[in-house]
Amino acid sequence: MAVLVALGAFLMTLAGGWTAGRVTDRRHLVLGLAGGLMLGVVGLDLLPEALQAAGDEVFAVPAALLLFVAGFLFAHTVERLLATRRAAHGAAQEHGHRAPEVGLTAAAAMVLHSAMDGVAIGAAFQVGGGMGTAVAVAVIAHDFADGFNTFTLTTLYGNARRRAIAMLVADATAPVVGAAAAAFVSIPEPLLGGYLGFFGGALLYLAAAEILPEAHHTHPARSTLLCTVAGAGFIWLVVGLAE
Repeated sequence: MAVLVALGAFLMTLAGGWTAGRVTDRRHLVLGLAGGLMLGVVGLDLLPEALQAAGDEVFAVPAALLLFVAGFLFAHTVERLLATRRAAHGAAQEHGHRAPEVGLTAAAAMVLHSAMDGVAIGAAFQVGGGMGTAVAVAVIAHDFADGFNTFTLTTLYGNARRRAIAMLVADATAPVVGAAAAAFVSIPEPLLGGYLGFFGGALLYLAAAEILPEAHHTHPARSTLLCTVAGAGFIWLVVGLAE
C-alpha cells in the first residue's frame, strides 16, 4: 500500500516539473514562484519538523537550528568555491558565473529529500492505515513543489534540459524507492531532525541568495513578487490541510 501511495507522489512530482518546464517564456514568474515554494517548505514544513525531531540543545541552542545555519553556510561555501574554480579556469561568463555543479548538487539534495518522504510514508503505514494516509496526503501535496523546484534549480545553473529532466525523473522515483525501503530501514528520529535542519538551511540559501535575486534581476515586476507570496501561501495551505 505504501508503494502504491508513493506512486501518487511520483505523478505529482512529474506534474510539478512539467509545469516548470512549460512556462519558459515567463521565467521570472517561475523563479519567483519557486523561491516562494522553497521559503514555505523551509519555514513552514522542514524547520518545525526538525525542531520537533532533534530536540536536544547544544550550548543553549537547539541542535536543529545549529544544523540549519550549518546547511546555509555549507551551500554558500560550495557555491562560492565552485564559482571561484570556474573563474580561475577561464569558464564562460554565461549564467551569471553560476556553476552547473551547484544546480546538480541542489537537485540531488531534492532527490534525497524525496526518498526520505517515501520512507516517511512507509513508516507511517507500519504504524497504521490512518497515519499512513495522513502522511501520504501531505507528501503528495507538496511533491508538486518538489518537482517544480528540482527542474527550476537544475536549469537555473545552466544545465541542459535533458539533465533537468533526468533529475526530475530521479526525484519522482525517489519516494517509491523510499517507501519500499521503509520495510528494511529505520532512521533514528534525532538523525532525521538533524538532516531536515541541515537541508532546510541549504534550501533557504538557494532561495534567498540565488533564485529570488535572479527572478527580480531582469523583471522586477509586481507579478513576480505576487508569485513568491503565492508560493509560500500554497505551502502554508498544504501544511494546514495535512494537520
